[in-house]
This record gives sequence, structure tokens and C-alpha cells, in this order.
Amino acid sequence: MTMKSLSFLAVLSLLALALPLAISSDPSPLQDFCIGVNTPANGVFVNGKFCKDPKLATADDFFFSGLQNARPVANAVGSNVTAVNVNNLPGLNTLGISLVRIDYGVQGQNPPHTHPRATEILVLQEGTLFVGFVSSNGDGNRLFTKTLKQGDAFVFPEGLIHFQFNVGRSPAVAFAALSSQNPGVVTIANTVFGSNPPINPNVLARAFQLDAKVIMDLQNKF
Repeated sequence: MTMKSLSFLAVLSLLALALPLAISSDPSPLQDFCIGVNTPANGVFVNGKFCKDPKLATADDFFFSGLQNARPVANAVGSNVTAVNVNNLPGLNTLGISLVRIDYGVQGQNPPHTHPRATEILVLQEGTLFVGFVSSNGDGNRLFTKTLKQGDAFVFPEGLIHFQFNVGRSPAVAFAALSSQNPGVVTIANTVFGSNPPINPNVLARAFQLDAKVIMDLQNKF
């Protein structure tokens, strides 16, 4: 076998190994729908849920009501998220999409967080939001920000830290679609300073270049 042929085979092998890594979104369904249920009776296990017998599916399996209602924002961050995902809309199972409504009080924020399994596109319905995300280490941790007005949209790439902050003088409301039936959320401060059990303060002190007492004070807040 020639060197040229060996090089071609090496490249082909690398591409074959990389292909599964490139498929980062939810897998495509192999049926019209798969109503997620929590018990195995009369069902099969698909994508983390048991599927209801499709002959027993009803319109209610594909329906959710409540996104028209604002939720209270009297909390530490001044915002509240109403999530519509496979856990409360079972018809989303295997469909690779979900939705949230976010209510923001004045100066409220959706603090820095990531969605490990989804890209997010946010549309502002009311108010003014300052939004942004930070790129990965390899890209130099660049910050991308924009101030959104009513009707504006912004995309947060999958897995990257992002945030929204209400800079207006009135409450704000946004809706966002995510590219997973169950996108997950990792709120950075809660995860780092509020883990269970707590991360050793000396580890965080070294990582953040802070005194261990400061770290312990932060951990007490979460």
C-alpha cells in the first residue's frame, strides 16, 4: 500500500471517529411522536422516557397552558423562569425542542449560566435587556453583548456561559426556544459556591485568587 493510500485511510479513520462527536443535538426521532411517560406499562424506553402507546395519545399530550401568566420575581436574582420541556409537556419527547418564558423585575437578571445540551434563541417581548455570552478558552473568552429592545432576538450557542440583565425602568418579558427537549441548566455561582457537598475552599481560593475566608463567605450565601 502506498504512502498516499495510508494517508487517505488515516484521514478517513479520523473523520469516522469525529462523526459521533459532531452529532451534538438530540437524536432524530424514528416515529411520528413518543409521548413521554414515567412508567413502563404499555411502552418502550426511548431517549430517557418510556413512550406511551401511540394509539393512546391525545391532544393533551401535546398541550401546555400558562405561558401567558407572569411569575413573581421577588427573589435574589429578580427573575423567574417558566420552563416548557419534556417534564411538563410529554409530547416533546424525542422532538429536540423546548421553550421558556422569563420574567424580569427592574434590575432583575437571569444570572450567568449554561445549557449543556442546547443552543438558545431568545426573543424579547417587553422591556429592555442587556444580554451576552462568553466564548470558550480556545477563543480567548471573548464577551459578546447586545442591548435588546422589544421584538429583538439573540442567540446563545450551546454550552457557553450567558446571561440577561434588565436595564430598563419597567419589568421585562422574554421567550426563548432551546434545541433540546431537556436542555439542562448550570447556574455558575450556584454550581461553584453551592455544590453539595461543598468544594474545598482552598481549591476555589487558588482558582479565583481569593482568600479562603472570602470563598467560605461566598459558599455561605449559596
